[in-house]
Amino acid sequence: MMSTRADAALIRAIGQRRLTASIVNLLVGAGIFVLPATVAAGMGTAAPVAYIVCAGLMALVVTCFAAAGSRVSLTGGVYAYVEVAFGPFVAWLTGVLYATMAMFAVASVASALAGSIGAWWSPVATPAGRGVLIAAVFTLLTIVNVRGVKPGSQLVEIITAAKLLPLLLLVAAGLPLLFSARPFAGPAPTAAALGQTSIVLIFAFAGTEVALVPSGEIRDPASTVPRAVYTALAIVTVLYVAIQVVAQATLGPALGVFRDAPLAETARRLVGAPGRALVLGGATVSMFGYVSGDMLSSPRAVFAFARDGLLPRPLALVHPRFRTPYVSIAVYAIVVALLAISSSFTQLAILANVTALVIYLMCAIAAWQLQRRDVRTDEGRPFVMPGGPTIPLLACAVIVWLLLQATRREFFVLALVAALASVFYVIRKTGNHR
Repeated sequence: MMSTRADAALIRAIGQRRLTASIVNLLVGAGIFVLPATVAAGMGTAAPVAYIVCAGLMALVVTCFAAAGSRVSLTGGVYAYVEVAFGPFVAWLTGVLYATMAMFAVASVASALAGSIGAWWSPVATPAGRGVLIAAVFTLLTIVNVRGVKPGSQLVEIITAAKLLPLLLLVAAGLPLLFSARPFAGPAPTAAALGQTSIVLIFAFAGTEVALVPSGEIRDPASTVPRAVYTALAIVTVLYVAIQVVAQATLGPALGVFRDAPLAETARRLVGAPGRALVLGGATVSMFGYVSGDMLSSPRAVFAFARDGLLPRPLALVHPRFRTPYVSIAVYAIVVALLAISSSFTQLAILANVTALVIYLMCAIAAWQLQRRDVRTDEGRPFVMPGGPTIPLLACAVIVWLLLQATRREFFVLALVAALASVFYVIRKTGNHR
């Protein structure tokens, strides 16, 4: 069983509003600014169907997150859920997959953020300027998050509002089109097209697992987690479908052509050059928001590994004044900054999505196991999934269907990561017992 001594030193400062903002911030990342063109290219006028399918899958998944998160309040998120349900080895493999996904995803977004700012400000377009900017971003976020989980979550709230503003203005500008458009007109998509599109689009719905990592700092998790995950999913689904419909109604069949910046082109046609600039600026803010949200959450996974003896103990140290896992925050920032500086933005959406789907699969199984064993925290009555194992089984079935859309390359990479993690675990445990 996990040691809770380190978690006891943390402050439960994240309430429902801040957790909801954190989830929305991580869901509404850079993807929604480019994915409408990809979805339209794969699904045609029936593109909104893919959003509904992904939202349905995520409703099943977040139900499992809500159930597990209301029963396990330790820092680590899905890593902690799986550890309590199945033990340290399975949790370690799940945690490594999470960390792999998080680090490369946030490094890619940070690299893209530097490129986006470089397009506006030429000094950042140079390799040296790019490196300085990325280092400055992670230094700033490290300072904010070390000084307390409250300042970090407040920053996420502010950025979430800033990134949603241009998207809401875009929907408002295209509001008449929402009532006149026929988003479901045209031939029904094939199952293959729906599957291939959904495994890419699921990227726009991923992020709940990141926001729930600081579980040890969430107030009253038994009620806060379920309410926050459902509220966030509802907000994001309505926003995404509205954006897709407005973009389709504005650009028509040409939507699939504007793969780099479909929403910027939509705003240009609706509002003019100022609208395009606002959306491009919103994309930059959105990238920064994703990075800041990840810096609030993912270092807590490193903290959880160290707390359980799988990484060096200093990574589990909690700051005596600010009561944050300051060593884990600093080390995570350094590693991710170096990855971002040394690499260019590469589209790894499918690989990241496959990894996320495996994590969701483990969470669904863990949620069923935790409910079956009636695991409870001391913070309140847990959320109970209706129908017993029905929801976890449905979630697993849909996740497996999406995983079948992936290629052998993605599965090979995941198998390699799992094999290396297994070897490290055995070596680490053998050394601890000597």
